[in-house]
Amino acid sequence: MAYVRTVKTASGATAVQIVYSSRRGSRTIEHLGSAHDEEELEALKAVARQRLAAGQGELDLRLSVAAAASSGGPLQIASSRMGHLWDGLCRAYDALGFDRATGGDDVFRQLVLARIIEPTSKEDSLRVLTETGLGPPSYRTVKRRLAVYAEDSWRRGVGAACARHASLGPASLVLFDVSTLHFETDRADGFREPGFSKQRRLDPQITLGLLTDGSGFPLMVEAFEGNKAETKTMLPVIEAFMAAHRLSDVTVVADAGMVSAANQKAIEAAGLSFILGARLPEVPYVVSKRRAQHPDEQLPDGHVFTQPWPAAASDNRCDQVIYYQYKADRARRTLRGIDEQVAKAEKAVAGQAPVKRNRFIKLTGGAKSVNRELEAKTRGLAGLAGLAGLKGYVTNLVDASPEFVIGAYHQLWRTEKSFRMSKHDLRARPIYHHKRHSIDAHLTIVFAALAITQFIEDRTGWSIKKFVRTARRYRTVHIRAGQHILTAEDPLPADLRDTLAQITKLQMRTNLARVGTER
Repeated sequence: MAYVRTVKTASGATAVQIVYSSRRGSRTIEHLGSAHDEEELEALKAVARQRLAAGQGELDLRLSVAAAASSGGPLQIASSRMGHLWDGLCRAYDALGFDRATGGDDVFRQLVLARIIEPTSKEDSLRVLTETGLGPPSYRTVKRRLAVYAEDSWRRGVGAACARHASLGPASLVLFDVSTLHFETDRADGFREPGFSKQRRLDPQITLGLLTDGSGFPLMVEAFEGNKAETKTMLPVIEAFMAAHRLSDVTVVADAGMVSAANQKAIEAAGLSFILGARLPEVPYVVSKRRAQHPDEQLPDGHVFTQPWPAAASDNRCDQVIYYQYKADRARRTLRGIDEQVAKAEKAVAGQAPVKRNRFIKLTGGAKSVNRELEAKTRGLAGLAGLAGLKGYVTNLVDASPEFVIGAYHQLWRTEKSFRMSKHDLRARPIYHHKRHSIDAHLTIVFAALAITQFIEDRTGWSIKKFVRTARRYRTVHIRAGQHILTAEDPLPADLRDTLAQITKLQMRTNLARVGTER
């Protein structure tokens, strides 16, 4: 027989164990983990009960095994399932509230989790689900449901679940970034349109705006026409998000490339707080003043200049402040970048390399030359004038410290990471979709998969690749022996068992918080 017991350890923690005993008096003890509070204890007990429920009691199988042996063949495998992987992903799905937000739609759950296990086409996702050990829906059902998943109400429900998990409130910090997804076609259709591409592609594309919280957890994704300017994507996404979740104010953090002068005025007109990257076309006054006063003194690494920018009566804006931070490593990279661009220009002029986009190449008719005037000006601004190593940050949070403003801006790498994860790990590019509604449905599935991926990585410390690669190897197998079904599975390694226990604990904690809120 097997039972669960708890034992106090020398450190004061409570160990949870499964004890397997036999009639002969021998015992085998499996240690599941140690709990340091009531929530951890309940989570470990739940894991122990689940492991016991998955097993089979002692059966008298002598007749069944003898019958199978007399048949001359091996025992039949009735089913095989990636139980640990699927159950762990389902717990994360439920912890984020997607089950409630989608009304328990099982097809959506399967498509989202299949994309995490192996990102592929919707039709091939059915193979992934079959290999996982599930009964997948028919492909006709999947195609029929895509129209539902593209509806605004459905997408708002999924986004609302993410917003509840992020616990957003007034003046919450949100990060915004833009990327593009291209299509391998030469026909534009009003939505898939050629536009500015960082990969310098000429194919039709769509523009994606991604809104995340300060930790990079996705809150909203919106698709725009491929030829829509990046500066015109931010405000519609943020206003739609605030309206959907009834937020009076958020603090928007975005790169300088996302914001034009008109865009910045529109952000202020909407009553939003912001932290934005500032372009530096010339040396700021506070920096040139410092250079004039201390011409021979090197700027200390990490030095921050503060330049208040009060609003005049006719400016139609709030008071602002600009911070300029100097970093020695940033200066080194800037100067090295100039050297590399000039070297490439010289090779192109000498005919040793093809002519590509390079600002230091001067074309006069059919003649090529290196633009030495621009080189001298660029080196002068970067080196002697002191622009190299400087980064500007403008905000209307005039009472915020420079450490907060600069620190908030440098969280934008989290949004960039989310984009990389969606493009590479989840293969967000809708290769097999051509109509607007199917593209929107695809992006909704990828968005939900990205949220689950971020949730698992942030809470367990494992990358999603490691979690899927490790957990999928441990299958639960049901074997038919006569009239009996045996359950067999490989024992889990300790690190995977602890990771699954963490996800279970987080799901229980989320469920308890949700019940408390409803009461």
